[in-house]
Amino acid sequence: MTKTNMTQIINGKKIADKIKDGIVKEIAKLTDRPNLAIILVGERIDSELYVNLKQKEAKKCGIDTHLYKFEENASEEELLQCINFINNDELIDGILLQLPLPQKFNTNKLVKAIKPEKDVDGFHPENLKNIRENKPHVMPPLAGVIMEICKDINCVLQNRRVAILANSDIFMQGVGNILQQQGAKILPCKYDKKNLPNRTKQADIVITAVGKKHYLNKDYIKQDAVIIDIGIIKDETGTYGDVDFDSVKNIASFITPVPGGVGPITIACAFRNVLQLYKAHKIKSL
Repeated sequence: MTKTNMTQIINGKKIADKIKDGIVKEIAKLTDRPNLAIILVGERIDSELYVNLKQKEAKKCGIDTHLYKFEENASEEELLQCINFINNDELIDGILLQLPLPQKFNTNKLVKAIKPEKDVDGFHPENLKNIRENKPHVMPPLAGVIMEICKDINCVLQNRRVAILANSDIFMQGVGNILQQQGAKILPCKYDKKNLPNRTKQADIVITAVGKKHYLNKDYIKQDAVIIDIGIIKDETGTYGDVDFDSVKNIASFITPVPGGVGPITIACAFRNVLQLYKAHKIKSL
Protein backbone atom coordinates (compact mmCIF):
# COMPACT_ATOMS: atom_id res chain seq x y z
CA MET A 1 0.00 0.00 0.00
CA THR A 2 1.53 3.29 -1.12
CA LYS A 3 1.04 6.38 1.02
CA THR A 4 -0.12 9.54 -0.69
CA ASN A 5 -1.01 13.13 0.19
CA MET A 6 -4.15 12.88 -1.95
CA THR A 7 -6.92 10.49 -1.01
CA GLN A 8 -7.37 7.77 -3.64
CA ILE A 9 -10.94 6.68 -4.33
CA ILE A 10 -11.43 2.90 -4.36
CA ASN A 11 -13.24 1.78 -7.50
CA GLY A 12 -15.87 -0.62 -6.15
CA LYS A 13 -17.41 -1.24 -9.55
CA LYS A 14 -14.10 -2.43 -11.01
CA ILE A 15 -13.55 -4.86 -8.13
CA ALA A 16 -17.15 -6.10 -8.32
CA ASP A 17 -17.00 -6.62 -12.09
CA LYS A 18 -13.95 -8.85 -11.70
CA ILE A 19 -15.77 -11.02 -9.13
CA LYS A 20 -18.95 -11.19 -11.23
CA ASP A 21 -17.00 -12.12 -14.37
CA GLY A 22 -15.76 -15.21 -12.52
CA ILE A 23 -19.30 -16.04 -11.37
CA VAL A 24 -20.72 -15.73 -14.89
CA LYS A 25 -18.04 -18.08 -16.26
CA GLU A 26 -18.83 -20.70 -13.62
CA ILE A 27 -22.61 -20.47 -13.99
CA ALA A 28 -22.28 -20.81 -17.78
CA LYS A 29 -20.95 -24.33 -17.18
CA LEU A 30 -23.90 -25.39 -14.99
CA THR A 31 -26.97 -27.29 -16.15
CA ASP A 32 -29.34 -24.95 -14.29
CA ARG A 33 -29.26 -21.61 -12.49
CA PRO A 34 -28.66 -20.90 -8.81
CA ASN A 35 -31.70 -19.51 -6.95
CA LEU A 36 -31.62 -16.79 -4.30
CA ALA A 37 -34.51 -15.88 -1.99
CA ILE A 38 -34.48 -12.30 -0.65
CA ILE A 39 -36.63 -11.27 2.33
CA LEU A 40 -37.36 -7.53 2.58
CA VAL A 41 -39.23 -6.09 5.56
CA GLY A 42 -40.50 -2.52 5.79
CA GLU A 43 -39.89 0.41 3.47
CA ARG A 44 -36.40 1.70 4.24
CA ILE A 45 -35.24 3.51 1.12
CA ASP A 46 -31.66 2.23 1.43
CA SER A 47 -32.80 -1.40 1.87
CA GLU A 48 -35.15 -1.17 -1.13
CA LEU A 49 -32.30 0.36 -3.14
CA TYR A 50 -30.01 -2.54 -2.26
CA VAL A 51 -32.63 -5.20 -2.99
CA ASN A 52 -33.45 -3.67 -6.38
CA LEU A 53 -29.74 -3.62 -7.24
CA LYS A 54 -29.32 -7.22 -6.10
CA GLN A 55 -32.18 -8.41 -8.28
CA LYS A 56 -30.91 -6.50 -11.30
CA GLU A 57 -27.31 -7.66 -10.95
CA ALA A 58 -28.28 -11.25 -10.13
CA LYS A 59 -30.05 -11.53 -13.46
CA LYS A 60 -26.89 -10.38 -15.27
CA CYS A 61 -24.87 -13.06 -13.45
CA GLY A 62 -27.32 -15.86 -14.21
CA ILE A 63 -28.86 -16.12 -10.73
CA ASP A 64 -32.64 -16.26 -10.33
CA THR A 65 -34.09 -14.23 -7.45
CA HIS A 66 -37.33 -14.67 -5.50
CA LEU A 67 -38.46 -11.66 -3.45
CA TYR A 68 -40.54 -12.09 -0.29
CA LYS A 69 -41.67 -8.63 0.78
CA PHE A 70 -43.36 -7.80 4.09
CA GLU A 71 -44.88 -4.60 5.42
CA GLU A 72 -43.40 -3.22 8.64
CA ASN A 73 -46.57 -4.21 10.52
CA ALA A 74 -46.02 -7.90 9.70
CA SER A 75 -45.58 -10.16 12.71
CA GLU A 76 -42.37 -11.94 13.61
CA GLU A 77 -44.27 -15.22 13.35
CA GLU A 78 -45.11 -14.45 9.70
CA LEU A 79 -41.42 -13.95 8.96
CA LEU A 80 -40.49 -17.17 10.73
CA GLN A 81 -43.11 -19.06 8.72
CA CYS A 82 -41.72 -17.59 5.51
CA ILE A 83 -38.14 -18.54 6.44
CA ASN A 84 -39.25 -22.07 7.30
CA PHE A 85 -41.02 -22.37 3.95
CA ILE A 86 -37.92 -21.22 2.03
CA ASN A 87 -35.66 -23.46 4.14
CA ASN A 88 -37.64 -26.44 2.87
CA ASP A 89 -37.96 -25.26 -0.73
CA GLU A 90 -35.56 -27.44 -2.73
CA LEU A 91 -35.42 -24.84 -5.50
CA ILE A 92 -33.76 -22.26 -3.26
CA ASP A 93 -30.00 -22.44 -2.75
CA GLY A 94 -29.50 -19.32 -0.65
CA ILE A 95 -31.52 -17.02 1.61
CA LEU A 96 -30.71 -13.37 2.18
CA LEU A 97 -32.51 -11.46 4.95
CA GLN A 98 -32.09 -7.78 4.12
CA LEU A 99 -30.73 -5.95 7.18
CA PRO A 100 -31.31 -3.86 9.18
CA LEU A 101 -34.80 -4.98 10.14
CA PRO A 102 -37.32 -2.64 11.78
CA GLN A 103 -36.54 -2.36 15.51
CA LYS A 104 -39.52 -4.43 16.68
CA PHE A 105 -38.05 -7.60 15.17
CA ASN A 106 -35.52 -9.86 16.90
CA THR A 107 -32.79 -9.97 14.24
CA ASN A 108 -30.76 -12.70 15.96
CA LYS A 109 -33.82 -14.96 16.22
CA LEU A 110 -34.69 -14.53 12.54
CA VAL A 111 -31.11 -15.03 11.36
CA LYS A 112 -30.90 -18.18 13.49
CA ALA A 113 -34.07 -19.51 11.80
CA ILE A 114 -32.30 -19.63 8.42
CA LYS A 115 -30.73 -22.99 7.62
CA PRO A 116 -26.92 -22.61 7.93
CA GLU A 117 -26.48 -24.27 4.54
CA LYS A 118 -28.67 -21.58 2.93
CA ASP A 119 -27.25 -18.61 4.85
CA VAL A 120 -25.83 -16.23 2.23
CA ASP A 121 -24.71 -13.63 4.80
CA GLY A 122 -22.85 -16.20 6.92
CA PHE A 123 -24.35 -14.76 10.11
CA HIS A 124 -26.07 -17.92 11.42
CA PRO A 125 -24.59 -18.89 14.84
CA GLU A 126 -23.31 -22.15 13.39
CA ASN A 127 -21.58 -20.27 10.58
CA LEU A 128 -20.15 -17.71 13.03
CA LYS A 129 -18.79 -20.63 15.07
CA ASN A 130 -17.15 -22.00 11.93
CA ILE A 131 -15.64 -18.57 11.27
CA ARG A 132 -14.16 -18.50 14.80
CA GLU A 133 -12.68 -21.94 14.11
CA ASN A 134 -11.30 -20.67 10.78
CA LYS A 135 -13.43 -23.03 8.68
CA PRO A 136 -16.27 -20.86 7.34
CA HIS A 137 -18.92 -22.45 5.13
CA VAL A 138 -19.16 -19.10 3.35
CA MET A 139 -17.47 -15.81 4.12
CA PRO A 140 -19.86 -13.00 5.14
CA PRO A 141 -20.10 -10.72 2.08
CA LEU A 142 -18.95 -7.64 3.99
CA ALA A 143 -15.88 -9.51 5.21
CA GLY A 144 -15.31 -10.52 1.59
CA VAL A 145 -15.60 -6.86 0.60
CA ILE A 146 -12.90 -5.83 3.05
CA MET A 147 -10.58 -8.61 1.90
CA GLU A 148 -11.13 -7.72 -1.78
CA ILE A 149 -10.51 -4.02 -1.14
CA CYS A 150 -7.32 -4.73 0.82
CA LYS A 151 -6.11 -6.97 -2.00
CA ASP A 152 -6.90 -4.29 -4.60
CA ILE A 153 -4.93 -1.56 -2.79
CA ASN A 154 -2.13 -3.91 -1.64
CA CYS A 155 -2.95 -3.42 2.04
CA VAL A 156 -1.64 -6.31 4.17
CA LEU A 157 -3.83 -6.90 7.24
CA GLN A 158 -1.09 -8.43 9.39
CA ASN A 159 -0.53 -6.20 12.47
CA ARG A 160 -2.88 -3.48 11.12
CA ARG A 161 -5.11 -1.81 13.70
CA VAL A 162 -8.70 -1.92 12.49
CA ALA A 163 -11.53 0.11 14.02
CA ILE A 164 -14.98 -1.38 13.37
CA LEU A 165 -18.07 0.78 13.91
CA ALA A 166 -21.42 -0.91 13.38
CA ASN A 167 -24.97 -1.02 14.68
CA SER A 168 -24.93 -4.82 14.42
CA ASP A 169 -23.10 -7.05 16.90
CA ILE A 170 -23.45 -9.93 14.43
CA PHE A 171 -21.59 -7.93 11.80
CA MET A 172 -18.83 -6.88 14.20
CA GLN A 173 -18.36 -10.42 15.48
CA GLY A 174 -18.23 -12.12 12.07
CA VAL A 175 -16.08 -9.54 10.32
CA GLY A 176 -13.85 -9.00 13.34
CA ASN A 177 -13.04 -12.70 13.67
CA ILE A 178 -12.13 -13.05 10.01
CA LEU A 179 -9.86 -9.99 10.08
CA GLN A 180 -8.21 -11.25 13.27
CA GLN A 181 -7.45 -14.51 11.50
CA GLN A 182 -5.60 -12.42 8.91
CA GLY A 183 -3.47 -10.94 11.68
CA ALA A 184 -5.33 -7.65 12.19
CA LYS A 185 -5.72 -6.06 15.63
CA ILE A 186 -9.40 -5.18 16.15
CA LEU A 187 -10.51 -2.00 17.91
CA PRO A 188 -14.29 -2.43 18.46
CA CYS A 189 -16.06 0.93 18.73
CA LYS A 190 -19.43 1.76 20.26
CA TYR A 191 -21.61 4.83 19.83
CA ASP A 192 -19.73 6.97 22.34
CA LYS A 193 -18.98 10.09 20.33
CA LYS A 194 -17.00 11.62 23.18
CA ASN A 195 -14.44 8.81 23.42
CA LEU A 196 -14.73 7.45 19.87
CA PRO A 197 -11.79 9.47 18.42
CA ASN A 198 -9.48 7.83 20.99
CA ARG A 199 -10.10 4.53 19.17
CA THR A 200 -10.56 5.57 15.57
CA LYS A 201 -7.46 7.81 15.48
CA GLN A 202 -5.36 4.77 16.42
CA ALA A 203 -6.67 2.78 13.47
CA ASP A 204 -4.83 2.09 10.23
CA ILE A 205 -8.15 0.98 8.75
CA VAL A 206 -11.57 2.37 9.73
CA ILE A 207 -14.60 0.28 8.80
CA THR A 208 -17.92 1.99 9.44
CA ALA A 209 -21.44 0.60 9.06
CA VAL A 210 -23.43 2.96 11.26
CA GLY A 211 -25.95 4.35 8.75
CA LYS A 212 -25.67 7.96 9.92
CA LYS A 213 -24.89 10.69 7.41
CA HIS A 214 -21.36 12.11 7.88
CA TYR A 215 -21.03 10.46 11.30
CA LEU A 216 -17.24 10.63 11.01
CA ASN A 217 -15.04 13.53 9.87
CA LYS A 218 -11.34 14.44 9.92
CA ASP A 219 -11.35 14.60 13.72
CA TYR A 220 -11.83 10.81 13.84
CA ILE A 221 -9.24 9.75 11.25
CA LYS A 222 -5.47 9.55 11.48
CA GLN A 223 -3.18 10.52 8.60
CA ASP A 224 -3.02 7.91 5.81
CA ALA A 225 -5.75 5.69 7.25
CA VAL A 226 -7.81 3.51 4.90
CA ILE A 227 -11.55 4.18 5.17
CA ILE A 228 -14.10 1.53 4.19
CA ASP A 229 -17.48 3.26 4.38
CA ILE A 230 -20.31 0.71 4.43
CA GLY A 231 -22.96 3.19 5.54
CA ILE A 232 -25.52 4.30 2.98
CA ILE A 233 -28.02 7.04 3.73
CA LYS A 234 -30.44 8.32 1.10
CA ASP A 235 -32.48 11.49 1.55
CA GLU A 236 -34.07 14.15 -0.66
CA THR A 237 -30.65 15.70 -1.39
CA GLY A 238 -28.81 12.56 -2.44
CA THR A 239 -27.00 9.44 -1.23
CA TYR A 240 -24.36 9.67 1.48
CA GLY A 241 -22.07 7.52 3.62
CA ASP A 242 -21.07 7.56 7.28
CA VAL A 243 -17.93 9.56 6.44
CA ASP A 244 -17.78 13.21 5.39
CA PHE A 245 -15.58 12.77 2.31
CA ASP A 246 -14.75 16.46 1.86
CA SER A 247 -13.50 16.60 5.45
CA VAL A 248 -11.13 13.61 5.14
CA LYS A 249 -10.05 13.86 1.50
CA ASN A 250 -6.54 15.08 2.33
CA ILE A 251 -6.09 12.81 5.37
CA ALA A 252 -7.13 9.29 4.32
CA SER A 253 -4.88 7.39 1.93
CA PHE A 254 -7.80 5.43 0.42
CA ILE A 255 -11.57 5.69 0.77
CA THR A 256 -14.61 3.93 -0.65
CA PRO A 257 -17.07 6.41 -2.19
CA VAL A 258 -20.80 6.38 -1.47
CA PRO A 259 -22.42 5.40 -3.74
CA GLY A 260 -20.20 3.23 -5.95
CA GLY A 261 -17.80 1.83 -3.37
CA VAL A 262 -18.75 -0.97 -1.01
CA GLY A 263 -22.25 -1.56 -2.44
CA PRO A 264 -21.30 -3.20 -5.77
CA ILE A 265 -18.64 -5.38 -4.11
CA THR A 266 -21.04 -6.52 -1.37
CA ILE A 267 -23.53 -7.67 -3.98
CA ALA A 268 -20.83 -9.49 -5.96
CA CYS A 269 -19.56 -11.26 -2.82
CA ALA A 270 -23.13 -12.28 -1.91
CA PHE A 271 -23.57 -13.78 -5.39
CA ARG A 272 -20.28 -15.65 -5.00
CA ASN A 273 -21.74 -17.15 -1.81
CA VAL A 274 -24.97 -18.10 -3.62
CA LEU A 275 -22.92 -19.96 -6.22
CA GLN A 276 -20.94 -21.71 -3.49
CA LEU A 277 -24.14 -22.71 -1.67
CA TYR A 278 -25.64 -23.92 -4.96
CA LYS A 279 -22.64 -26.16 -5.55
CA ALA A 280 -22.87 -27.58 -2.03
CA HIS A 281 -26.66 -27.99 -2.29
CA LYS A 282 -27.25 -29.22 -5.84
CA ILE A 283 -24.03 -30.64 -7.22
CA LYS A 284 -23.09 -32.69 -4.14
CA SER A 285 -26.62 -34.11 -3.94
CA LEU A 286 -26.58 -35.46 -7.50
